Amino acid sequence: MQWAYLNYRVTLMLALALMSLASGCRWASSGQNSLGVRLYQEGRYAEALQQFQSAQTSDPSDPDAYYNLARTYHQLGVAQKNKAMTDQAEALYNQCLDLNANSPDCYRGLAVLLVETDRSDKAFTLLKNWAQANPQSADARVQLARLYEESGQDKIAEKYLDEALALNPTSAEAWAAKGQMREKQGELAQAVQNYYQSLSVNKMQPELAQRIAALNIRMAQNAITPVGTTNPATGTRTVQNPTTPTTPATPRY
Repeated sequence: MQWAYLNYRVTLMLALALMSLASGCRWASSGQNSLGVRLYQEGRYAEALQQFQSAQTSDPSDPDAYYNLARTYHQLGVAQKNKAMTDQAEALYNQCLDLNANSPDCYRGLAVLLVETDRSDKAFTLLKNWAQANPQSADARVQLARLYEESGQDKIAEKYLDEALALNPTSAEAWAAKGQMREKQGELAQAVQNYYQSLSVNKMQPELAQRIAALNIRMAQNAITPVGTTNPATGTRTVQNPTTPTTPATPRY
C-alpha cells in the first residue's frame, strides 16, 4: 500500500510539473507573439520574425506561432518576389493546419498565397475539401465565399455566405462579408445593416465601425436615411441592430 501511495504521489507530482511547464510555455509564447504582432504592424518584419521564432521555440505546439511566421514570410515573399520566402510561408501554413486542422486564418492565408502564386485552382480545391470534410463548419464556407467574391463570382459567393449563416447566424465574419458584397452592389443601407449585425456579435472591429460611419455620411449626402437615424420626413427610425438574419485576413494573431 505504501508503494502504491508513493507511486501515486510521484505520478501526480510529475503530472503537475508537466502542466506547469506547458502553462509556462504557452505564457511565454503568447507574450512573444503579442510583441511580434506589434512589430509586424509597425513594419519591422525582421524583428517580428525573431519574436515569432522565439514563440515557436517556447511552445512548438502553438499554431499561432506558425501562422504568424507564415504570414510574415508571406508578406515579405510577395513584396520581394522571393520564392524561397513564399515556399517557407506555404510550409508554415501547412504546419499550422497540422496543429489546428480547422484554423480559418491558416486556411485563408494559404489560399491567398496559392492565388498570388498562380495556383488559384489549388486554392479553391483546398477550401472545398475543408468544407466537404466539415459539413457543419460556417468558417469554411465564409472563406470559400471570400475567395469566390474576390474572383468575381458573386452569385456563388452569396450561396456560400447563405450556407454559412444558416449554420451559424452569429458569424461576425459572415455578416461582414455579406455587408461588403451589398456595398459593392450599391445596396448601401443593406450593407450598413449587415455591418451592424457583425458588430453586434463582435464589437472589436474598429475598421467596420469606421466603414459604417463613412457609409452613413455617404447615404446622407445622397438623401438616403442612414441606418440608426430618424427620418425627419416621417419621424420613423430604422432598425440599427437586426437580430434575425434576413439572408445569410488583417490576419489574426
